[in-house]
Amino acid sequence: MSQSGPSGFRIGIDLGGTKTEAVALSPSGEVVVQERVPTVKGDYKATISTITGLVNRAEDIVGQNCTVGIGMPGAASRDTGLVKNANSTWLIGKPLQKDLEMALNRPVRLQNDANCFAVSEAIDGAGKGAEIVFGVILGTGVGAGIAIRGECLEGRNAIAGEWGHNPLPAPLDDERPGPLCYCGRYGCIESFLSGPAFEREYSEAGGKKLTAREIKTLAATGDPLADATLKAYEQRLARALAHVINILDPDIIVLGGGLSNIRRLYDTVPMLWEPHVFSDSVKTRLSPPLHGDSSGVRGAAWLWPPTR
Repeated sequence: MSQSGPSGFRIGIDLGGTKTEAVALSPSGEVVVQERVPTVKGDYKATISTITGLVNRAEDIVGQNCTVGIGMPGAASRDTGLVKNANSTWLIGKPLQKDLEMALNRPVRLQNDANCFAVSEAIDGAGKGAEIVFGVILGTGVGAGIAIRGECLEGRNAIAGEWGHNPLPAPLDDERPGPLCYCGRYGCIESFLSGPAFEREYSEAGGKKLTAREIKTLAATGDPLADATLKAYEQRLARALAHVINILDPDIIVLGGGLSNIRRLYDTVPMLWEPHVFSDSVKTRLSPPLHGDSSGVRGAAWLWPPTR
């Protein structure tokens, strides 16, 4: 099988629900190639083809074979090697790692996209130097990854950080039993805190069908309905993250995904989580990602350590 070149360039792929991104990193972590293409939803063969094309084009530019790390929704089962827990449901039950290794003729490292995000921000991002980083994805779905001293914590069942599919903590009466989640349960954190959930909350309260970005903009102008929707979101996010702090006690929580661009979250949520954290004070920081929406793809590349 092909191996990385002597100078240690690494390719990362972020397989998202709407876009698939590739980067090639130099040994020092500099992005030397970057490309984004739309994700072909519902088509597994097209997914393999898309990733193969991105890798081949990046290597043509770099001029050598590279290691390849893939960030994906869900995880590979430790029992079967097949994809599980992916909100990109056309991947579920597929031997993604095996098929990519055959297509690319080399070993491939596969990891949950939120884990890649956490590793990226722990290595050279907002959580650089922190012992425990909890990296949250607030996007089409809701997930999280855990990095300890810069390395991904997968867990015995490869589900460490699967925060989005726990019930929303301390639910209010009007939050029970909660919306139906794609996983088949009611009231998952994802069903309250994802981008589509935020948009649904606004429209069900009497608003028009707007995107999360449009609702955020309206809230900034003082629109009462948009502001109320955002306040409810902040309260739920605070309760959900307080639960994490009580269990993991991270140094920093880094928010990623489209909803991480709502700047007021970083001021309001730490104030709101304090009553729910079992401590006399809360020193956990809440931060946006240093690398923005390219953090996950950088983390995928970092799945291969630097060449010594």
